[in-house]
Formats: sequence, structure tokens, C-alpha cells
Amino acid sequence: MKIIASQKQGEVKIILLKDRVIPKDLSKDEKKELEFYGFEGEGSCLVGQSKKFFIGLEKYDYEFSNALSDAIANAICSLKKMKIKSISIEVEKEEEIKKICLGILLGAYSYEEFKSKKNEITLKEVYLNSNKLDEKILQEQILESEILATSINHTRDLVNTPPQQATPEYIAKYAENLAKSIGFECQIYNEEFLKKEKMEAFLAVARASVHKPYLVHLSYKPKDTKGQKLPKFVFVGKGLTYDSGGLSLKPGDYMTTMKADKSGACAVIGILEAVAKFGIKAEVHGILGLAENMIGGNAYKPDDILRARNQKTIEVRNTDAEGRLVLADCLSFASDLKPDFLIDLATLTGACVVGLGDYTSGIMGYDKKLQEEFAKVAFRVGELTGILPFNPYLRKLLKSEVADLCNIPSSRYGSAITAGMFLGEFVEETLKDKWLHLDIAGPAYVEKAWGVNPFGASGIGVRACVEFIKSKVK
Repeated sequence: MKIIASQKQGEVKIILLKDRVIPKDLSKDEKKELEFYGFEGEGSCLVGQSKKFFIGLEKYDYEFSNALSDAIANAICSLKKMKIKSISIEVEKEEEIKKICLGILLGAYSYEEFKSKKNEITLKEVYLNSNKLDEKILQEQILESEILATSINHTRDLVNTPPQQATPEYIAKYAENLAKSIGFECQIYNEEFLKKEKMEAFLAVARASVHKPYLVHLSYKPKDTKGQKLPKFVFVGKGLTYDSGGLSLKPGDYMTTMKADKSGACAVIGILEAVAKFGIKAEVHGILGLAENMIGGNAYKPDDILRARNQKTIEVRNTDAEGRLVLADCLSFASDLKPDFLIDLATLTGACVVGLGDYTSGIMGYDKKLQEEFAKVAFRVGELTGILPFNPYLRKLLKSEVADLCNIPSSRYGSAITAGMFLGEFVEETLKDKWLHLDIAGPAYVEKAWGVNPFGASGIGVRACVEFIKSKVK
């Protein structure tokens, strides 16, 4: 679907009704048709005769940064089922452009790779009309939106890809091919490297799978910096391409959707894709911990004691708390890069979903100001977050009698926070105030459409992290 800055009118014209106020200059036939459908400004309604598609927005709705995008996405879901080739939308303010574009491009997404019969969409062109804005501004905002939406949709594709195809090796090769095509670096490290680095926690999780683990290091450094010191960002992504729970086996119902346990790593790939295409003046690294948690005669077990890369020992009490073990070694590896900002993204705990719901990511860390800064930036681009404060009294729940730490707390209460505190043990001391943990377990994959997101993967984290990088670049 192509978005074009043009005064050309589409076959259907979208009319945005702010404060749900229906225009007074409608024809009698249009008014009758709206009355026939009982439309009073709430939701949306197509007037067939004049081919106008009305979308109602309440004031408190459209002032929320994602509401306009959501409304447009819902409209696109309806319009793409119709036998029309083009639509047009009038844009009044510059800040509306990207929201409208993302609503179109994210709302039009669907994953149909394995469907024999794919939906045929005739809608190909969207015209952005404006008498108040310069065409150059429209074109610039459209291009930016296309770059961001493409990265998000690629992330969605990768998360949605089923586990028999999306193995650790598949994700690693995908990242490598993407890096080559766009122009950033990709280093793929195999099992022998993990052994050399003494990543015993990471290796233990992957041990029972026929699919070998990989650590992938993506790095983007802009050209022509003229000796300028650039801020350095490192993003670490949990990449469990499938999680059976290991010997602490998940119930059958809980195994469905576990292809989404790689959402953090996929988001990191999407972040690097967007940053490289934008040419942002920052040094950005991505560390992907790719593994599969399965069962077998050589699977790691409850009661095992693992030594992580930073030499801390971990008593395993539940093999389904595996993501934090992979991330422990990845965070230690990432710490060696000495970043200005270190952020991990992980579908880490069901407790975070219980606390914040399906649609909200949890933010954790040691620096309150940094957490608030990220939350503000995320909200600005339409990603909802909630800050979960580290409580020093919860630290004792990770105590082990036989090792430095347990991989699960002794109480289930506050377990999203204790999981975050566990990860903090593997961040280098000098970096603790520069580190954020994002628990994206809720919004990464939802089995119903919401906002600009379809059934399945959302690509959560890409928008917020790219915008956070931009906010720190002078």
C-alpha cells in the first residue's frame, strides 16, 4: 500500500470527526444515511452514496498519542475488504501525518505466509491531502513512517514465523542477511564461542534441543562522523525461538504462542533496521541470545547449579525460568561494550501481564529518572508502559542456600520485579544506572486485534526504542 502526498481525491474520502461532531454541511441524503445507520459520531460509518468514511474521535481519545493511529488502522481493516483502489485523507497538522501513516501501514498488516488462499486487497494508494502543509513536509513524514512501519512489520513477520522454521540458526541468518542488505555489521557466534566465554547459563538452556544456540552481535556505526563522539546504545534481546518449559514442562495450553518468546530478539533486529535506514548519529549495538528450551536426556534440571559468564552461580529451581538465564550471560557480554545506555527487551514473566495487562510493557531498573524518561518517550509514540519499582526487600527472595542466586524467587508475589532484579545481578556495577529492563510479555503477542496491531505479533519495543535513541542524539 503506497501513501502519496497529493491533492488527488481517492474513491473513498476519510472524514475525521474530532469531538465526534458530525459536519453541518452534509447533504440531506448523507444525513439520512447516517441517521439510517444510527451513527452519531461514535465509531465509524461509510456513506455509500458520497463514498465518505466517517471516523469519530473523542477529545480525550485523539489527544492520546496512539488514538488517531488506532482509528485509522480500524478504518483500513474495513476499507481493505472493499473493492476500491484508493482513499484520501485531509491532514491539518504536521503532528498528525506520522500518526495517520502508521495507522495505515501498521493497520494493513496481516500474516498470511502459510495460508493457501491469501486475501486479495485492491486498495493500493492512499492520498494525503493538505491545504495547510508544505508537500515537502508531507513527503518527509511519509518516508519516515514507511521506514518505521517496515521495520515493525518485519519484526512482526519474524515473531509470527512458526518454530519449525524460525530456529536459532534461522534468526541468526535472517539478521545476517538484513545487515548485509542495509549496511550494518553482524557477527554470529556459535556454541564453541559460548563455551569459550564460559556462558554456562545460556548453554544449559539450549542443551536438550537439536537446534544449536547462537549469540548474535549486530552493530551500527554511522559514517562521516568527523571525529564526533557518539552516544552508544546496546539493546539485548531474549530470543527463545521456542520454550517448552524444559523439564519443568509447561501445560499444553501454555505452550501455544511460545513461538513469541523470541519477541525481544526480533524487536532488537527491528530497532537496528530502523536506525540504519534513518542514518541516526549514534552507535547502536544489538545482542541476541538465540536458543530453544526443550526436553531430553541431557536437559538441564531443577537442582543444577550453573556458573554464569560473570562467575556468579545460579541454583536452578525451575527450568521454565530460562529466559533470565540466557539474558544473564548476554547482559554480561553486553556490559563489556561499555554503553551509555543498556536496554534489554524480553517476554520474561507472566506476572508482568497479570500486573499490567496485555497491552502494557513493564519498565524496571535502578535509575528512576531514566525509567521516567523512557516511559515518556514511549507514550509519545503510542507504546504504553508501567514502571515497576525495584524493592530492596524483595532481593532476599532470590537467596539460595547452595549458590549465589536462585533462578526463581521463593514467593510468587512481585515475581516480575524479582525477575528484573535477577537480571540486574549480571549488569556490570558501573552500568546499573544506565540499564533498563523492558518486560514485553504482555503486548508482544496478543491473540486478538488491538489498536494498530492485528492478531499475533505487535512488534512492540521498536517504536519506543528508536524514539528513545533519537531523544538522546544531539
